[in-house]
Amino acid sequence: METYREVIGLTGPLLPVVSFLGRLPTATIQFGSVLLVARTSGSLAAAGLTGGALAIGQVACGPVVGRLADRHGQRTVVLVLSLVNALAIAALVAGALARLPTAALVALGAAAGAGVPLIGPLARARLVALARRAGVPEPTVGAALSFESTLDEVSFVLGPALVGVAAVLAHPAHALGGAALLVAVCGSAFALHPTARATRTAPPEPDARPTSGTRHEPDGAPASGAPSAPGTPPSPAPDRMPRSALALYASLALQGAMFGACQAGIAALTERLGQGDQAGLVYAAMGVMSAGAGLAMAAVPARIGLRARWRAATATACVLSLPLLWTQSLAALYAVVTVLGIAYAPHLITVFALTERTVPRARLGEAMAFATSAIVGGQALAVAVTGRLAESHGPVAAFAVGSAAAALACAIAVTARPASRAAHGGAAPHARVEDRSGDTVS
Repeated sequence: METYREVIGLTGPLLPVVSFLGRLPTATIQFGSVLLVARTSGSLAAAGLTGGALAIGQVACGPVVGRLADRHGQRTVVLVLSLVNALAIAALVAGALARLPTAALVALGAAAGAGVPLIGPLARARLVALARRAGVPEPTVGAALSFESTLDEVSFVLGPALVGVAAVLAHPAHALGGAALLVAVCGSAFALHPTARATRTAPPEPDARPTSGTRHEPDGAPASGAPSAPGTPPSPAPDRMPRSALALYASLALQGAMFGACQAGIAALTERLGQGDQAGLVYAAMGVMSAGAGLAMAAVPARIGLRARWRAATATACVLSLPLLWTQSLAALYAVVTVLGIAYAPHLITVFALTERTVPRARLGEAMAFATSAIVGGQALAVAVTGRLAESHGPVAAFAVGSAAAALACAIAVTARPASRAAHGGAAPHARVEDRSGDTVS
């Protein structure tokens, strides 16, 4: 708890509140748009196309938003997009209530997705920037990432739940209207908060030049390094996005695919059991367990390095997903899915931490946005594919896709070598950098 108090001390108590409320609409509009269009048009196909267009808009424009925030500061970018996104969501609601043609609804959905201000990824980048500027120890930086990932988990559990409640008690339009209001008010508050200045000018890269003697990685472990020998080819530009980050994005996309496959499988199994209204609660149980596991990550000993944590999280997800293939009852589904949630947040937190250590600090917002887009894209694609599989071959087919995605993520974690920022920013060309677990990371 002391570590989390240090994290809150970096921002003050207001920023976590407005960032949480500001990111809640992102978790609301995806599910809410599907329910709204299905209710007003009576067409599940139109609803699916609209929701898919919204996801594509977010995936395609997310990294652009992050890059703009890195270049021009979060304040202007988030403020403009918060207002644009609120108007786009309101236009989608109005279009659905007016029963516009499917093509128009798809266009409005894409606009709503493209205008998402990405408060979650940018809050993560802002908090890391504040921690680095304050010179806090690495466990506090890790706790900051755990805290932000937990806020994401809670928002993605609470958002769909609120939409479901609104749909039952009144109309999905009320939930989307509330989302538009939240993103306008809380998104603007996040943009105008004084801490936005922390990311206006990227801090200098401390390891972006050759050094002699002993060097220390962000993890805190020493690594040898020496000035480049005469005639050595110059190191890559310090602000270039390293190719090794692609493995991290692929791992997150596969976790998104696992999310989507489990979502489709849970919906199919609860429907088969005649308990379709329980699907959201089952998924929420997994989210609650994941959030708890995320908070507990601050207690993991520092001697367990990031690559070891990455391997452990993906292997755990793979193993714990297998019982879903034999789950036939609602009670068993609750039990298996809740336990499976243990692996989700630790994987997210660890990969975001590896990303923070891999990419140039001047492009951290873009990298966090790209990582989030990878999750959203993987989930959207998996929902589209496994939804059809579940209809044709039953929930076990969807769960099998989820387990396969977890296995692929584990294979990436075992074989990938994400390069440290020091290695691609100017360390000796053939230097080997190790994290605290002794695993080579470049």
